[in-house]
Amino acid sequence: MPTARERVRAEITAEITAAARRQLAEVGAAALSLRAVAREVGMASSAVYRYFPSRDDLLTRLIIDGYDALGAAAEDADDPAAPTEQRWTAVCAAVRDWARAHPHEYALLYGSPVPGYTAPRDTVPAASRVGVVLGRVLGDAARAGRLHGEGGRVPGLLGDAAVEVLGQDAPGIDDAVRVRALLAWSGLFGTISFELFGHLVGSVEDADAYFARATAELGGLIGLA
Repeated sequence: MPTARERVRAEITAEITAAARRQLAEVGAAALSLRAVAREVGMASSAVYRYFPSRDDLLTRLIIDGYDALGAAAEDADDPAAPTEQRWTAVCAAVRDWARAHPHEYALLYGSPVPGYTAPRDTVPAASRVGVVLGRVLGDAARAGRLHGEGGRVPGLLGDAAVEVLGQDAPGIDDAVRVRALLAWSGLFGTISFELFGHLVGSVEDADAYFARATAELGGLIGLA
């Protein structure tokens, strides 16, 4: 059970990160300032530094929190009892819903890089959560005989991290299937980014209908449909 001091620290940390998320909406990630966050929460800058020693530490926390929230949305949407194509489209819809509800956090994760900031390895597990859900769908589809790989591993094509996330060693999954899965995965986020950043204006009449059709096509590319 957390001590009183630990509870207070957790509450203040949550207050600081909430203020930082509001700053993201107002000024963007590149202009995020610990001093401005401190003013908003009514703390001295020196006090905030005890929780986040630098702007980069605060950005890292926001990124991990964002990826975790997005990953949780994808995980909650996945029903292992449903047909694989329905699982894929449900996860895609949940990712889009989260992005539309949190556009500034989504932009931090998938928008332009923040000048002078490099995300540490600490962000990788959280960033992989949506991919892990897709890998679970792929693995179940392969075990059900829906995917048929023949080529195994292709030297120099995909890294071990992609293999680990996208189906691991499930029978029927090879690098050809994983490439299609990566195309679909990047296509999902590309479609969402185009919508959120205004690039579909004038090209798409009904964003909901377009997204449903696009994700169905991406599922078909993988072999889920």
